[in-house]
Amino acid sequence: MKVFKIILKSLAVLIVITLTAVFLYVRSLFQEETAVEVGSLSETFGSKRILGVFAHPDDEQLVNTVFVNAKTKNESTFTALVTATKGEVGEQVPVVARQKDLGFIRKAEALKNGFAMGIDEQEVWDYPDSGVPDVSIQEIKTKVKQSMLAYKPDMLLTFWPASGATGHKDHMRMGLVATEVSKELKSAPIENYSGPKYIVYVITPKKAFLTLGGEVGKFVAENQPNPTHALASDTRSKMKGWEIHASQGDYVRKAYGIPAWLLYLLWDKEYYYVVGMDEKTK
Repeated sequence: MKVFKIILKSLAVLIVITLTAVFLYVRSLFQEETAVEVGSLSETFGSKRILGVFAHPDDEQLVNTVFVNAKTKNESTFTALVTATKGEVGEQVPVVARQKDLGFIRKAEALKNGFAMGIDEQEVWDYPDSGVPDVSIQEIKTKVKQSMLAYKPDMLLTFWPASGATGHKDHMRMGLVATEVSKELKSAPIENYSGPKYIVYVITPKKAFLTLGGEVGKFVAENQPNPTHALASDTRSKMKGWEIHASQGDYVRKAYGIPAWLLYLLWDKEYYYVVGMDEKTK
């Protein structure tokens, strides 16, 4: 009996050691050595007005720490968010409404989550979900330019055009549009506004996407730059966001095979590639 107890204890210790080793290894895949961790991007770059330009409701879940920190670190920072589509063709996880009503539901979720994050102004447009690249790029550029002129951000937050953070074509197109509009305003200011001083591109962890992301992950990892900056994720805001995005509430488990709380123990930082508009964008 005594020997049996010793064996059980030894097995328990071995299991704990193995699980800890696995956890630490997987967590290491989500770390980016090139990124300098800062407390707030708005504070670091002296930004007073931030605009996010994205494609779908819940895209802001990738970057919510930027918005939350902008308010908690400096309440006078103005923040705005543009979402190009209502996400009407997305898969419901779980199902919360008739599919034909999903666009209305997800628009409301986006607006509610933005409010919870403290975003001052939001726009959710009507471009076709998963069909943004089929729309005239000039049309979308005109609309993005109108928003930039309305909000006059000194920091623009968007997707890296060549990878879109997840490989989604809508993401890539909105990142491209936002970048091109910023360059145009830099070269030809309108209403005394010459565009943002900085473009901040959301970057996803390369090693994790290469190791765990299949062909899509490989595409993303190979088509994005190394991040320059990192923020410790505001996990509470991210978890609250998935509650608010009820139609996508189980998205993390569906996409990654693990619950959201565990993903954010592993992927505990947001990564960004920051480009000053006096520098050459790649």
